[in-house]
Amino acid sequence: MSFIWPAMLILLLLVPLAALLYARMQRRRRQVAARYGSMLAQAGAGSALGRRRHIAPALTLAGLAILLIALARPQALVSLPRVEGTIILAFDVSGSMAADDLKPTRMEAAKAAARDFVLRQPRTVRIGVVAFSDGGLAVQAPTSEQETVLAAIGRLTPQRGTSLGQGILAALNTIAAGDKPPDLLYSNRTPTPAPAARYPSAAIVLLTDGENNQSPDPLAAAQAAAERGVRIYTVGVGSPAGTTLRVNGFTIHTQLEEPALQQIAQISEGAYYNAENQEQLQAIYDTLDLQLVVKPEQTEVTALFAGAGSVVLLIGAICSMLWLGRMP
Repeated sequence: MSFIWPAMLILLLLVPLAALLYARMQRRRRQVAARYGSMLAQAGAGSALGRRRHIAPALTLAGLAILLIALARPQALVSLPRVEGTIILAFDVSGSMAADDLKPTRMEAAKAAARDFVLRQPRTVRIGVVAFSDGGLAVQAPTSEQETVLAAIGRLTPQRGTSLGQGILAALNTIAAGDKPPDLLYSNRTPTPAPAARYPSAAIVLLTDGENNQSPDPLAAAQAAAERGVRIYTVGVGSPAGTTLRVNGFTIHTQLEEPALQQIAQISEGAYYNAENQEQLQAIYDTLDLQLVVKPEQTEVTALFAGAGSVVLLIGAICSMLWLGRMP
């Protein structure tokens, strides 16, 4: 056990001082009784109680000692159940995300959906951010600090082409990087390939318009995620009708490609959602397969000590009232 304010423990010295004071008062009481005879000794309410008359004061001192320990704010290792998991927000930052068929732009609509999603997660769930265009990059390692994740989302801006496969693979690498490697042991045996690690409590939320124009194959990447037990929840950002966008002097037509996103979600046993449907986006958390674990954590138990001290003091007061007819 440790204490947040250990200096307060010095107040425990008051308890033995109070015990010495009580013992001195009892010795003086016996001297007075011996001096003035048995008649005065029998006049006291506690004379017929014997050693029981010391129980109420002892309980009072014990209760005070426990309350003084509570003032030091004790901490203990307590095993508490909590929901854990890793979620990677994979953002499409290709040039087409600057289209304004979702107001103000697809990128800003995706950011708004992601911010709402982050704020709905319990603090025990770690969230990371990956950005992808023609390549994939981990913008924020998985963390339970929601403010850090929101800041990373705010820094995202549209870039170049689109590779859904790169986004999925970058998200898988980010999940694997957060997992501790096993201990390495020496052996003279012929090494055998280790099976692919599985992360059943991890998930990828892929926010994109679905237009893929770069390798690798996004369906193959989705299959790799499925083999690792990672579900992909695709969020379509844009409209099926699309819009015309000027990029580097070229005029291109861009639209939401829902079939590709639905396939990716189906392969990985995830689900597809549309960013325009807020009720659907809110349902993502309900379908995440997070893990309930029990872990020892350093937890403040001040309230427990304060409650125990109060109960002991109350018992001492009741004993004193019943046996001595007064408060201790």
